[in-house]
Amino acid sequence: MKAFYQDFKLGIIGGGQLGRMLLQACSNFNVTPCVLDPSEDGPCSVLASEYTKGSLLDFEAVYSFGKQLDMLTIEIENVNVEALFQLEREGVAVYPQPRVIQIIQDKRVQKQFYIDNEIPTADFVLVENRSDIEAQVGFFPAYNKLGKGGYDGGGVRKLESKHDIPKAFDDRGLLEEVINFQSEISVIAARNVKGEISVFPVVECVFHPTLNLVDYLVSPSSLPTEIQQTAKELAEKTIERLDMVGILAVEMFVTRDGEVLVNEIAPRPHNSGHHTINANDTSQYEQHLRAIIGLPLGSTAITKPSVMVNLLGEEGYTGPAVYEGLEKLLAIQGSNIFLYGKPITKPHRKMGHVTVLGDDLDDLKRKVQLVKEAIKVKA
Repeated sequence: MKAFYQDFKLGIIGGGQLGRMLLQACSNFNVTPCVLDPSEDGPCSVLASEYTKGSLLDFEAVYSFGKQLDMLTIEIENVNVEALFQLEREGVAVYPQPRVIQIIQDKRVQKQFYIDNEIPTADFVLVENRSDIEAQVGFFPAYNKLGKGGYDGGGVRKLESKHDIPKAFDDRGLLEEVINFQSEISVIAARNVKGEISVFPVVECVFHPTLNLVDYLVSPSSLPTEIQQTAKELAEKTIERLDMVGILAVEMFVTRDGEVLVNEIAPRPHNSGHHTINANDTSQYEQHLRAIIGLPLGSTAITKPSVMVNLLGEEGYTGPAVYEGLEKLLAIQGSNIFLYGKPITKPHRKMGHVTVLGDDLDDLKRKVQLVKEAIKVKA
């Protein structure tokens, strides 16, 4: 394989912030990154060696993009998987493999995968439409999740009682048991083409109270060692049973009784791994490249405790992005900022993140609020 040479072309399907950070890792490996994205000015547009505008869901756009490349990977799983299957049949290396993406694209299939492989998860019921949901009132309270298409919490609605049925999705999906959890955690696992597996330490995720997305995360976790070990073993088991090559983010619940349940998985670099750029020996982005190219996986050891805070577009602002308070933010000891290069801000849109490093977790948690007060994304 032509790795480490300018004529080795890696295609990245999706040109958002995850792709942008993957591009930065590509430069260290002298890999030529080519990006396909539906927007003309996405976060990758100014950094990619080649940038192609095209729909990620269109067979011809994905196929034409991929057939001229040495290898393909993704930064979002909402892609035309049939084109990836065709490219794979024609000899293009595609990681994660199309069959893995196909499983994860549909939460219904994803949940059945957990059952088939004895991976603990919350109880669920499959539904075809809102009428099906009406017949499952005895399962309430529950989360109604779309089978396909939900992203960043957009495909999830909580149904407390029959009075909430009008807001349920009238589409194929599932009802999932509401878990009484003490923590939401994430473990990122990597598996290379040789079958070697490595997992990053457990991180604790604190979700926004209304937006159903991560507000900030804390690394390392302060959960008991045995719970962390269980979580790491579950992440390793999941990527192994998928027989997947690349990076897999495994989001989990820790119940009040100390049980660990897998919630959802993502076959790509993930928001819960941004901190690894600054706080671990190897970043999740470099680890992904190592895995798909077939190199030894890097050390996942924590170099410094950290918190990672998502920067969201402020409520009430839509338009050209303006970041207010950069000087105040960067005066916070240990802070590192990543701006995603999105030209337009919208309410609650992910516009960047801040990773703060330090030696004391309690002090780091206090700095989360300082970060939020220091910087605002407006128009």
